[in-house]
Amino acid sequence: MASNGSTGSSAKRVLVAGATGYIGRQVVRELVARGFDVVALVRRLVADSAIQDCLAGAELRSVDVCDTVSLRNGLRGEHFDVMVSCIASRDGDPEDARRVDRDANLNLLEQARACDAHFILLSAICVQKPQLAFQKAKLEFETLLIDSGLPYTIVRPTAFFKSLAGQVERLKRGKPYLVFGDGALTACKPISGADLASFMADCIDDPAFQRVIAPVGGPGPALTPRQQGAMLFELLGKRPRFRKISPKLLLRLAGILDTLGRVSRKARAKAELARIGYYYATESMLVWDSVSCRYNANATPEYGKDTLRDFYRRVLDEGLEGHELGEHAVFERKQGRG
Repeated sequence: MASNGSTGSSAKRVLVAGATGYIGRQVVRELVARGFDVVALVRRLVADSAIQDCLAGAELRSVDVCDTVSLRNGLRGEHFDVMVSCIASRDGDPEDARRVDRDANLNLLEQARACDAHFILLSAICVQKPQLAFQKAKLEFETLLIDSGLPYTIVRPTAFFKSLAGQVERLKRGKPYLVFGDGALTACKPISGADLASFMADCIDDPAFQRVIAPVGGPGPALTPRQQGAMLFELLGKRPRFRKISPKLLLRLAGILDTLGRVSRKARAKAELARIGYYYATESMLVWDSVSCRYNANATPEYGKDTLRDFYRRVLDEGLEGHELGEHAVFERKQGRG
């Protein structure tokens, strides 16, 4: 698929929740550029100039989407043609996942019902095989959305470019690229934030994306972690060096933390993080074929023009400003052990 670059009608009002998030801010920028009348919900007004630039042209409203009163007051009983939810729990903690991925989205859905709005949900492709708390919370809300009777689009993207940049600084310091197993256990068709934002904007006016679940990846081919590492070494002009890690170590860690979690909520949260790490170390971010019981790269739709190679080249030249890793910096936290 390629972007059709359609321009929205200025009369069509679009509400974007999670507007300061990595994808949310790019969705706002894309919608404003297409001429939509955009209201962006933010937890608090931000001073970050890069985020402010992305939100320029939208009306900003400080709203807590987890609080029904705050949300209702923030929307002021106004009509919206489309509601776009880019909210997501920050770290996959089970309690936070229920509060945000399910309950906060349900709050938005109730407001969408009052407008009979088209609800566009940013979900994740990993909900195809739900094993983790945040996946189950997302999938539960997807079901509620489908059953709501409203027009909807559920967007399930593959990996984001920034989630594959966690080892850039390691390699620049001359350290090896860390891989789970042989580095070929998983694969993905990563997509840039800008291309994903464009795809989500396309969904507003394209009838083909009404009442559908839409998986989407970036330009192929599917890449394994080892191929991603080789690409970085090539761009750095360095000889490839890899260090293998057994993903089973993450399961063992989760087991230890689960035991400690009987008396410590912090340990329970860390156990879930270890399980999340194991999931991403062993499961591909591609469309799952339930008939053949395997991930299918050919069945994973491609969209946009941005490539991972170009992204890596920019990051190596300019740094990660605007693509801060946050929870994706898992390997950087290991820098003292490389």
